[in-house]
Amino acid sequence: MFTIDEAATFIEAQRRQGRSIVFTNGVFDLLHPGHVRYLQAARGEGDVLVVGVNSDRSVRANKGPSRPVIPEQERAEILASLACVDAVAIFDDQTPAGIIARLQPDVLVKGADWAADAIVGRDTVEARGGRVVRVPIVPGWSSSAIIEKSRAASKSGNSNGPDGR
Repeated sequence: MFTIDEAATFIEAQRRQGRSIVFTNGVFDLLHPGHVRYLQAARGEGDVLVVGVNSDRSVRANKGPSRPVIPEQERAEILASLACVDAVAIFDDQTPAGIIARLQPDVLVKGADWAADAIVGRDTVEARGGRVVRVPIVPGWSSSAIIEKSRAASKSGNSNGPDGR
């Protein structure tokens, strides 16, 4: 895991070696197969994948007081352990505009559930000749849906996990 400044230094070193830098960001609460497939697809868009993780404070601001379930350091640690992820940095803003401006990736990846014109950082990346890629979302996987199922199961007294097993 890196601070944003450390991630920028890491990226500069990778660029000097001729590697292309891919950036994506998100909450990544309750890592699931949809996240893993998304991150693998993002990595396929370049040589080095850097992931920005929303801080706990920014998650609460964006998703409400009951989130995140997993604290920021642990979410970052889990992401950093994935073979497809080269660097992880936590950012505290409600949007990734600041971290994208600081890191200046060659490729910005977001889920296809984001409208192309709504992708934060698009202008920054395209202004320096980079590209924005929208990756299809794996149907049936959502941290929010998993959390909601789990809460519903707890309220109903169902001892099975969130997937009904």
